[in-house]
Amino acid sequence: MEIRSTTDQDLDVLLDTFHAALGRFPDPPAEGGGSWWSAIEVDRGLLAVDDGRPVGTAGAYSFELTLPGVAVVPVAGVTHVGVLPSHRRRGVLTAMMRHQLADLRARGEFLAVLLASEAPIYGRFGYGPATYTTRLTVQRHRSAFTPARTTAATPATGSVEVLRRADCGPVLEEVYDRYRRAMPGALSRPHHWWSRGAGQPPVSTAPRYVAVHRDAAGVPNGYASYALGDGGRLKVDETITTDDAVFAALARFVLDHDLVDRVVFEHVPTDNPLRWQLADFRAGEVSDVGDWLWVRLLDVPRALTARGWLAEGEIVLDVTDPFLGEHDRYLLTARGGEAACVPTDREPDLSLDVRDLGSIYLGGTAPSTLVRAGHVRTHRPGAVALADELFRAERPPHCLHWF
Repeated sequence: MEIRSTTDQDLDVLLDTFHAALGRFPDPPAEGGGSWWSAIEVDRGLLAVDDGRPVGTAGAYSFELTLPGVAVVPVAGVTHVGVLPSHRRRGVLTAMMRHQLADLRARGEFLAVLLASEAPIYGRFGYGPATYTTRLTVQRHRSAFTPARTTAATPATGSVEVLRRADCGPVLEEVYDRYRRAMPGALSRPHHWWSRGAGQPPVSTAPRYVAVHRDAAGVPNGYASYALGDGGRLKVDETITTDDAVFAALARFVLDHDLVDRVVFEHVPTDNPLRWQLADFRAGEVSDVGDWLWVRLLDVPRALTARGWLAEGEIVLDVTDPFLGEHDRYLLTARGGEAACVPTDREPDLSLDVRDLGSIYLGGTAPSTLVRAGHVRTHRPGAVALADELFRAERPPHCLHWF
């Protein structure tokens, strides 16, 4: 079997092989826009070829990822990974993943991320779940808000304007870009994704209404993309803002929509305060709580020094990477919001797998949780509490970009 890089001439073969691996046929382009694969970077693709026949695919997108401390760094977004049913359990996937990680390192990249179609698959390749999301359904007749009790919850000033998706692409792109630069765990949406309609709504130009919130000066500072379906169900694809008051204003707007029985908010951060703002706490039904972005560290020192640090201290991490056969020990020293990470022979404070380091990297999973789960070993009193303090982020990381 051979694994080789793809070129522009391989696009049709790559797409046909990937769809065959899923047992699906390509969907037609969305109305007024392109297909998801219109953003594929063919020069980052891989084909597994057996006896002259393509049997597996893998690829990556070039994104930026916002880290704790709102540092923005390049990251590889692993995508369209698939193996034909006739060639599964023959080591094809493992060989492609190993080849891809070597290629990413050769390109100088130190982080990779993905969305896992099945949770058990990617842990063995060193990826760990790092951000989480949920769906919130609110019955409209029970959606009254309780009065705000503090000045921090003062309603947002400004206005909401309803636009069609086709008429507000530049506004969506601008608001999302400001949002993702301030949200740990968020990925960039390159301009060509928006211009080609590559992805799910509202990146796709599928028909949607968009409630755009503007501040008192008229500057857009949030939006909610939505559509009314059958049975009085209004689905909100995503609500984009870093301001809780603006989120509440947009939520109130869709909750007050006529001919609606219930509003379904997709991709809501697990710490979102909307349920607490409802007079009837139980009116907000949480479902589909799950993982979203998985993180893989390719260069531990570079990754740890790239993010910001809210606390100060030093800790020795003993990190194993079973998939790549690597084992290293690092002294991490955080001071003044930055960190140094160097090899050390000192006794470890914590021992962990690189996938567990990926899970705690963005601050969305506490090291103590993984200690309690039996994934991480601690070697001295106080090490877990220190790790929890060091790895926390200014807010729980969240990602809602689909790729």
